[in-house]
Parts: sequence; structure tokens; C-alpha cells
Amino acid sequence: DYKGQKLAEQIFQGIILVSAIIGFIYGYITEQFGWTVYIVMAGFALSCLLTLPPWPMYRRNPLKWLPVPESGTEEKKPADRKPKRHAKS
Repeated sequence: DYKGQKLAEQIFQGIILVSAIIGFIYGYITEQFGWTVYIVMAGFALSCLLTLPPWPMYRRNPLKWLPVPESGTEEKKPADRKPKRHAKS
């Protein structure tokens, strides 16, 4: 559902932002750029773990789909359709 997608996106961006800020500050204090990269990568892994699987918190508002038409209903055959007209160049 769309609300679940929005929530997942907000969580993902929030974790990435917080880990980037913490990583930058820690890397600046220790003067080691490698720690910055490690912390951001750990934040990325955590955010993927929290947002990629279809957790129930993301499926609270399911969409209602149209019913599947039965196979015995009228279906247009290719010969019944009007040919598409192409725009002139």
C-alpha cells in the first residue's frame, strides 16, 4: 500500500541521514575516514533490514483490486479492434 511505502521510505532516509551524521562526526573526531564509511554502511544495512522485507507494519492499508473477469465474458478479438492511427511527422 502507498502509506506503507511512504513509511518505509521515511525510515530508510532517516536511518541513512542519522548514520551519515554520526559517521561524519565520529570520523572527524578520530580523523579516520574509514570509520565514517563503516558507520554509513552499517546504517545502510540496518535500513535495508528494516525496510526491504514485507513487514506487517507496511501492509496495514491494503489496496482493493478489481475483480478478475470470468473467462466466459466477452473479449475483443484482435480483428474487432480499430487500428491505431499514427501521428504524422
